[in-house]
Amino acid sequence: MSTLVAVYGTLKRGLSNDHYLQTATYLGNDILTSISLYDLGAYPGAKAESSAGIEVEVFAVTAQQLQALDVLEEYEPEAPLCGLYDRRLFSTRFGAAWIYLYNPSVSALAPITAGSWRPRTR
Repeated sequence: MSTLVAVYGTLKRGLSNDHYLQTATYLGNDILTSISLYDLGAYPGAKAESSAGIEVEVFAVTAQQLQALDVLEEYEPEAPLCGLYDRRLFSTRFGAAWIYLYNPSVSALAPITAGSWRPRTR
C-alpha cells in the first residue's frame, strides 16, 4: 500500500521544492474544502479550516521520500505541535493523504480560501 501526500505549495510541480517529489508517483490534482492556505512569503501554510476549495497535487511516496518531506517541513513526529508543521491525513479522490499543516499562528494573515498559492514575483 502506498503512502500518499497532498501538496499545496513549493512542492507542487514546477515550483522551487518539486525536486523532493521528482521520483514520486504523481497521481493527479484534487480540490479540498477542508483546508485554507496562508501566504507566508516564500511559501504557504495550511490550516485545517473550511474553504471554497484549495488545489492540491497528490503523490504516492516511499517511506524515504516521506522522511525527507518531514525534514523539509520541520515536522517532529514525537512532538507534532512543536515543529513548524504537523501532518494529518485528509481525504482526497485518491485516498487518504498526508497534508502538512502550519503550526504557528496566522491570525494576522488573510486566508486563501479558493484556488492555489502562487509564489510572489519580483
